[in-house]
Amino acid sequence: QVQLVESGGGLVQAGDSLRLSCAASGRTFNQYTMGWFRQAPGKEREFVAAISGNGVNTYYADPVKGRFTISRDNAKSTVYLQMNSLKPENTAVYYCAATIYTTYPLATTEAYAYWGQGTQVTVSS
Repeated sequence: QVQLVESGGGLVQAGDSLRLSCAASGRTFNQYTMGWFRQAPGKEREFVAAISGNGVNTYYADPVKGRFTISRDNAKSTVYLQMNSLKPENTAVYYCAATIYTTYPLATTEAYAYWGQGTQVTVSS
């Protein structure tokens, strides 16, 4: 069982940066692939980024490549999402998720068994 708690969301202006954090419980954090998803009002939850358990492999959705960076600190059981050059269309609730899978399509919500409660990110124009 893994419990996830996101933090770091807020209201920012277009072009600003924001770093989200997701703290995980449990002693086997490095065995989980971690992902970030987001859900805008009226839209389905969509994949943003994922990172392997050892932090070596990272995956990004095309719209965020070059602007967002996912990282993790296994000693702190925490995964981060650094978001730069934010745009109004990035406004959404951002969710952290964990999965034991390494080869299952990581861009799908079905791959993840554990989810945080989400943190709101609002980007004003």
